[in-house]
Amino acid sequence: MMLVIGILTMVAVYIVQRNAVADAERDLQQEFRSALTSLDRAEEARHQVLAERCRSLVLKPRLHAALEDNALDLLYPSAKDELRDLLRSGEPNSDPSALTLPATFYRFLNASGSVISPPNPAEVGRLSAADESQITLAKLPTNTQIGYFFRSSRDRGEIIDEIITLPIYSTETGEVISALVVGFEPLQLRAKESKMRSGIWINGRLSLPALSAPAVEALSHDLGAQILRGTAERNNFTISLDGSPHLLFFRILNPQSMFPPAYEVCIYSLQNATARRRKLQAQIVGAGIGLLALGFLASHFAAGRLSRPVEKLAIESEANLAGRERAEATLATTSQELKRSSRFSADASHQLKSPVTVLRVGIESLLARNDFDAPVYDELSSLLHQTYRLTGVIDDLLLLSRMDAGRLSIDFSSVDLTELVNEWLDDLSALPDSMDVQIEKKVSPGLHVAGEKRYTSLIVQNLIENARKYNRPGGRIRVATRRRREGVALSIGNTGSTIPPAAQEHIFERFNRGGAGGNVAGHGLGLNLACELALLHGGELRLVSSANDWTEFEVSFQVPSQRQNGAGSA
Repeated sequence: MMLVIGILTMVAVYIVQRNAVADAERDLQQEFRSALTSLDRAEEARHQVLAERCRSLVLKPRLHAALEDNALDLLYPSAKDELRDLLRSGEPNSDPSALTLPATFYRFLNASGSVISPPNPAEVGRLSAADESQITLAKLPTNTQIGYFFRSSRDRGEIIDEIITLPIYSTETGEVISALVVGFEPLQLRAKESKMRSGIWINGRLSLPALSAPAVEALSHDLGAQILRGTAERNNFTISLDGSPHLLFFRILNPQSMFPPAYEVCIYSLQNATARRRKLQAQIVGAGIGLLALGFLASHFAAGRLSRPVEKLAIESEANLAGRERAEATLATTSQELKRSSRFSADASHQLKSPVTVLRVGIESLLARNDFDAPVYDELSSLLHQTYRLTGVIDDLLLLSRMDAGRLSIDFSSVDLTELVNEWLDDLSALPDSMDVQIEKKVSPGLHVAGEKRYTSLIVQNLIENARKYNRPGGRIRVATRRRREGVALSIGNTGSTIPPAAQEHIFERFNRGGAGGNVAGHGLGLNLACELALLHGGELRLVSSANDWTEFEVSFQVPSQRQNGAGSA
């Protein structure tokens, strides 16, 4: 009892702890997603403003004139006044988180996608040859392209620039003749969230100024492995920085861009959440220990109360065991007696066949003589008929004894039930003592069932002969079949004396005549034999009704597809 309570308490503590941890992680994910959503909205608004401003610049007539007239030496001087306010002037904005738009540089690309060198780089933002190679494209774009690249600055060290490339279309041909490349400082590097630090990863390099150089190098390697592992645009995983857990989130910034893919990286500290989770776990474990101690006390008290009934139950169990042993011995004795009875019935039936056969032969030889009076011949004919009845009883007893002993097997095949019914109805009308009865037949043609023909025929024979024997003159017999989903049903009904309600539940017992008077020939084995054979065939024989001058039986058979080529035994 104590063990059960202890296990249940630990399981309950585990479930509560798991649910509490899951709720805490879900709240943390929602908080993290909320911070990312605000950053994404700011980034989206900034991109819209930048794209709209640059789109208005590429439509300037002076730029188109310099490009279409192939006066490239006049391109930058012509664009100087148009793009003057695009470049940053003076010191950076005092509020780094503000949505500022000044560019750090701009360049034009020629028809092959290479940079058109400016005559005075100081006026358009200085770039080294290596920097200009990073903004070069294999071909001119047909739509706006966004990219990121690393470059060196004398006063700020290594920095990342975000570039927007807009195609410039010819006003004459409508073809792309050049592209304007404008560089901006990314918003992510200037976001100062209280709990989140952001950066950019590109070409295996990570820019995240809030972290130390060793941490950036290790994180860049892990991030590269995660990016190469999947193709999803958004993903997150947990990392350890300075001994504390952090949640890292990354997403691609320039999907389907002609520039190398760049990823925004955001790191969120889980230290406070971990502390809250540990405190919650400690509280749950403490409560579990208290419940466990209380459960042990309760189980100790309950065990003392329950021990007395258990001792009483043990005594009763010993008595029940002795009773079961006596019942098993009685069952074994009864089984042996049943076997001896079955063997005696089979032996007696077998031994009776020989004298009955000798008696029949003797009576037939007397009937062949011509020196007896007519009454003697009548008596001998009656005796001969009784020998045939006795032979039928012996055959039925032999068959029943074989079924009781489990030695009767059914060799299943397809049996034409329609043919069997028609044959027995023809034989019925040919009997010399047949009553003047009307036969109604509603039997489907070509109806086949699964069974052994001689035993199936015996079932049909017994039911039809009973319908004849227990009928009345001028009565009727109705034989009908109907298909069922699980097989075929054969119903045989007749007019005449009905079976009393008290006798109906015993009609399938051996040597039971069902309340029939002595004026009806029979020995009470036909229905029992038909019922047992129907069960061996996988079917059932039942009394449908017996009232108001009408008695009807129904036997069910299986179809050949269910039992074809099988075998059954009693």
